Amino acid sequence: MRMLILGGTVFLGRALTQPAAAAGHEVVHFNRGISAPVDATVRRIRGDRNDAGSLRDAANAGPWDAVLDTSGYLPQAVRKSAGALRESAARYVFVSSISAYGDGGFDETSPLQPAPDPLPEAMTMDKYGALKAACEASTRDAFGDRAIVVRPGLIVGPHDPTDRFTWWPHRVARGGPVAAPGRAQRAVQFIDVRDLARWMVGLAASGTSGTFNATGPLEPIAMAAVLETCREIARSDACFEWIDEQFLAASGVQPWKEMPLWVPESDPHAAGFMNVPIRRALATGLTFRSLRETVSDTLDWSRTRGNDHSWKAGLPADREATLLTQWDARPRATATA
Repeated sequence: MRMLILGGTVFLGRALTQPAAAAGHEVVHFNRGISAPVDATVRRIRGDRNDAGSLRDAANAGPWDAVLDTSGYLPQAVRKSAGALRESAARYVFVSSISAYGDGGFDETSPLQPAPDPLPEAMTMDKYGALKAACEASTRDAFGDRAIVVRPGLIVGPHDPTDRFTWWPHRVARGGPVAAPGRAQRAVQFIDVRDLARWMVGLAASGTSGTFNATGPLEPIAMAAVLETCREIARSDACFEWIDEQFLAASGVQPWKEMPLWVPESDPHAAGFMNVPIRRALATGLTFRSLRETVSDTLDWSRTRGNDHSWKAGLPADREATLLTQWDARPRATATA
């Protein structure tokens, strides 16, 4: 197969290249070469997905058995790329997000968020889910039943630029008292980028179509198990203080950003992000590596970035220390006779 990856240098795009090449597929990247160093091991078409001339170059380099769009955030940009490649590509795989869902659940048939009106010229996080939903519509408008829409949950693993999982192996490795969010047995979901990439390559090659949630693991896993695995892998002396979500909220701690892998269970829609059904993906071959492997590889990679890394997620050390002090000093209910 001939596969064109729109992007290819950052996180998921990067992870897609290895299993595709290992399966014997010809892989070509289409990118500007700005977001990250280009991959010298694969052919590259230099171009901008918003430029008609660049997209013509990509279409003329076809035919493509599959286009994998890992960098679509605005529907107007996806409309351009999908429209330009419609005649030269057999399949178009668009990477969306479970954030695209509205308030009606997280099944693949559940309603999505309405498109922003007017459409913004740049993606902002407050409109991220709605824009992804609109991008899906642009994909289907161009490719119809030749479209594949993948809705991942939290993607984790080596080379993650968001730090939304990496923070935990790093923080636990530092040891000492660790502010842990919510209930210890609260279930969490995420997927290793390498598992997602391997499955997506197979999905693109299978000739299927449709929409698929893609997160994990296979069986529910508790937040405590994640942190305990981090402690075992790092061989640290970390101890966990489980701070209830009401206290976190009252302290102004931001879910996801300051406390990764925490969404308030008191918010039914937010809690649904950690209970997404994945039956369709499992039926098409999605599998998962062990949590230990994900944590170990993520920690090893994180350590290559140096001590001066500017973290995009997680509590700064001084803020965590203050939070722990306040938690330990909170009034406790006393028993009465």
